Amino acid sequence: MKAAIIGAGVGGLVTALLLRRQGLEVDVYEKEARVGGRLGYEEDGTGRFRIDQGPTIVLLPDLLRDILAEAGVPPEDIELERIDPLYDFYYPDDSRWTKWQDAGQQERVLEAAYPGGAEDFRRYMRDMEGLFDYGFEAFLSRTFPGARSFLTPANLRFLYRSRAWRGMHPWTSAYFRDERIREAYSLQSLYIGGSPLQAPALYGLIPYSEHKHGIWYVRGGYGRLAEALERACRRSGVQIRLSTPVERVRVRDGRCEGLSAGGEEQAYDAVVYNGDYPALAGLLDGWRSRPKRWIPSSGCLLVYLGLERRWEEAGVHQFFLSDRHLDHMKDVFGRGRISRTPSFYAFNPVAADDGAARPGESVLYFLIPVPADERLDWDGAGVELVDRVLERAEALRFPGLREAIRWRSVRTPRDAARSGLYRGGSFGIAPVLSQSGGFRPQVKPLPVERLYAVGASVHPGGGIPIVMQGARLLGRIIAKELGT
Repeated sequence: MKAAIIGAGVGGLVTALLLRRQGLEVDVYEKEARVGGRLGYEEDGTGRFRIDQGPTIVLLPDLLRDILAEAGVPPEDIELERIDPLYDFYYPDDSRWTKWQDAGQQERVLEAAYPGGAEDFRRYMRDMEGLFDYGFEAFLSRTFPGARSFLTPANLRFLYRSRAWRGMHPWTSAYFRDERIREAYSLQSLYIGGSPLQAPALYGLIPYSEHKHGIWYVRGGYGRLAEALERACRRSGVQIRLSTPVERVRVRDGRCEGLSAGGEEQAYDAVVYNGDYPALAGLLDGWRSRPKRWIPSSGCLLVYLGLERRWEEAGVHQFFLSDRHLDHMKDVFGRGRISRTPSFYAFNPVAADDGAARPGESVLYFLIPVPADERLDWDGAGVELVDRVLERAEALRFPGLREAIRWRSVRTPRDAARSGLYRGGSFGIAPVLSQSGGFRPQVKPLPVERLYAVGASVHPGGGIPIVMQGARLLGRIIAKELGT
């Protein structure tokens, strides 16, 4: 039996490996000249500077390792290194504090932040343990053929008792009495392009997981994962066809029969779409349904720098929070405008990996949450925003930053849209309540036999290990339906 995968992102490559281990012949079609999707590198073109282009924070390491082993990727192909402290927060008034994985250390930090902070943290961790364990089993380890299978009495009781349907920031406010701590324990929704004010508190498993499982770094960069998956695919006999966009997916009498790519028709027993899910509708030939307008995730203004110096005291990850952080979130997710004083994130890989740059040099990556709108003035207001962010980063953490720049590259939501990301959002469709769990596109998204989907816009959602979990769920469904 033969299967086709449309898109060589992480979800597509893991699915290809799992299907190959079931005995299927697998062809992967990728419109770009490389695999990896959101995982890849931004490079200066000379070989001097290179840095991860997309994700940088590695969560749920055991889940990632388990799925790689199931897919047949040798453990030595990916080297993970624990990062602790997890990250630092910097504020306009020159204050700062650090988030640690160790619970005892974090209690001391929060008690120093405000009286009673340690007890608030202990109560938060106790409640989050139950939320995480139930949520992972009930929501991340299964698919939902319909809303009824999601809204079971047990799930509804859980959501009601835990208040996990509330936004992350309002939910976190019930635990922490200091506004800066509330922001620090809810901004993780931005990892998957969601608003702290709107993303359901169920996604609060992310900041909790940072304490329980830690934050890790892939030595050599997260892009190494894509390289390892590509090697495993080629070793196993998966055919990867780069620079080969799929033109249409053929459906007849409610059954997917194959696809057309490069002007040639190909028949397949199963077709898996691994791209931003809303784009699938434009490929279907022989199937029409009412178009749905999905809410996109946030966009990102990404700044990549190669620098002729290092900052020895700077950690791997740091967040620079505006004194109007929630107002910035409203600009991104509600007003659709570019903030003048945004919060932003910085990634400094040489702090964990001396080989990430040449001796005495470094690479930095700045991520500024912005609206998913390619029509905004990225050439004017966007450039001004980048300059203000670099000025603030220089003042608070990286003295001499701008003078040390030898290479600079910027990616905007306009670039994201041109590369195929839905409406310029960097994380697929947004993780709002109406697009989560059973309300999100599933791995079998349409009543079309032998047509499947995987990726950040598909349940169980975004984030590299969670997308890989989606590929695992999909592999099991295909095995059952095809009898492999």
